[in-house]
Amino acid sequence: MAVLDPIKPEVLAARMIPNVHPSYAKELGLRSDQRSIGLITCNVDDALYTALDEATKMAAVEVVYAHSFYAGAAHQSGPLSGEIIGILAGPDPAEVRSGLNACIAYAEEQAWFYSANNDDSIAFFPHTISRSGSYLSGEAGVPEGTPMAYLIAPPIEASYAIDAALKAAEVEIKIWWKPPSETNFAGALMVGTQSACKAACQAFQDAVLEVACSPLKF
Repeated sequence: MAVLDPIKPEVLAARMIPNVHPSYAKELGLRSDQRSIGLITCNVDDALYTALDEATKMAAVEVVYAHSFYAGAAHQSGPLSGEIIGILAGPDPAEVRSGLNACIAYAEEQAWFYSANNDDSIAFFPHTISRSGSYLSGEAGVPEGTPMAYLIAPPIEASYAIDAALKAAEVEIKIWWKPPSETNFAGALMVGTQSACKAACQAFQDAVLEVACSPLKF
């Protein structure tokens, strides 16, 4: 174990409903052209949020539901619950399957947390999204294809590092996830050029590591 160890998410379960019952479709707010859905759970919520967004770029799907579970994976309601559930909707099973496959691949191969200390007890997420999909674009109120810095850490680490990220790069904060979130973390979603978002992620990382190394330095 060491500082900057990757903490990789695990997709716990995935299922597809090829033809959603009309009553269920109504509750989900589906359009008439959205007949199939895919459901997915993961033990790391922010990894899956970014992976769901990736799915919208790789298939004709939309995120119709995504929500973190209270207190996080350490207090999950069952072994397949994890920290989050997401639902993708599409016109047919083939598109939904493609969306689920893209979501799983991105979570497992790119959307990682990192350790801020030697025992991996402080985790953070300094993630650059080169171009946003429909989901995160909608959440942030920006056009699709906008570069983003998706920044998450425990409450005091995030609250300190958000300021450092804003000062280090020409980025604009679009969402502030106030502490505590459902999983007792905090963070922000920022937008700018791709290089600015990378710089913001680096500054966020440096500030988180600083707090983790010297918690009472002020």
